[in-house]
Amino acid sequence: MIGYRVFTWEVEPLEDVQKTRIAVEIYGKTYKMIGTESSKHMRMVASLVDDRMREISSHNANLDSTKIAVLTAVNSVHDYVKLKEQIELLEAQLKKLKG
Repeated sequence: MIGYRVFTWEVEPLEDVQKTRIAVEIYGKTYKMIGTESSKHMRMVASLVDDRMREISSHNANLDSTKIAVLTAVNSVHDYVKLKEQIELLEAQLKKLKG
């Protein structure tokens, strides 16, 4: 499942699908995650978020964790938008090639 409803922090229920529940640590805090992906995938996502937050923190020592989290979100969405644009471009090129 791709999209922003993959994970929840137990705020809203997911559809009637198999749910994975795990505890992950992100930037020194433990979170209970619920999602439709495997626990391996969810841990990888949490690890990437943790890595990104620590990277941003290492370059901006004066920022609090909320600002680091917002910068992490902004950078991650930026990366997502750029990748989405690249996919759309490649799909258009493929469509032209198929004629």
